[in-house]
Amino acid sequence: MLAIALLVPLAWLLGTFPSAQIVARAHGRDILKEGSGNPGASNVARLIGWRAGALVLVLDFAKGAIAAGAGLAIGGRVGACILGVAAVVGHTLPLYRKGGKGVAAAGGALVVLYPLIVAGLAVFWFLHKASLASLLMTILFPIAVFVLGYDRWEVAVVGGLAVLVIARHGANIRRLLRHEENDLGVRRSA
Repeated sequence: MLAIALLVPLAWLLGTFPSAQIVARAHGRDILKEGSGNPGASNVARLIGWRAGALVLVLDFAKGAIAAGAGLAIGGRVGACILGVAAVVGHTLPLYRKGGKGVAAAGGALVVLYPLIVAGLAVFWFLHKASLASLLMTILFPIAVFVLGYDRWEVAVVGGLAVLVIARHGANIRRLLRHEENDLGVRRSA
């Protein structure tokens, strides 16, 4: 577990990698000042196009998957949870810029430990509102982990991640309730 503890800061730093900002900047856009202002795949997709959004999604997903995969290899399921959570926290709460909402990074971490649950809940991505799909998956994930009989500590970790992701979606929840949330395919002008 010492090795896992030593890797926590590196997993957090991996999570802070500004994927959306780099991809948007390559297209001459400032993702933090345009669209929703969120540095995530949905905002990039709306502003620049689905290919750029998909690239950000893959990069953010990789942050969580790499951290959790390293944790699994070194410290088993506990190590995967610790390093995966560190990467998600780094993604959502970096020190030097606005963080993302954590859905893709959490998805990457969770697919390492629960690939069948991720595959089962991925059906929600067929919804036209990314925030609604994200919230539904986030709410249902800890329930699925509990129902499938995983250890209580795993349910608690996944539940904690769910709380973090939901908290980061406050503005989206308010827009959904007012029926003002944009569809995933709607591009916004600069």
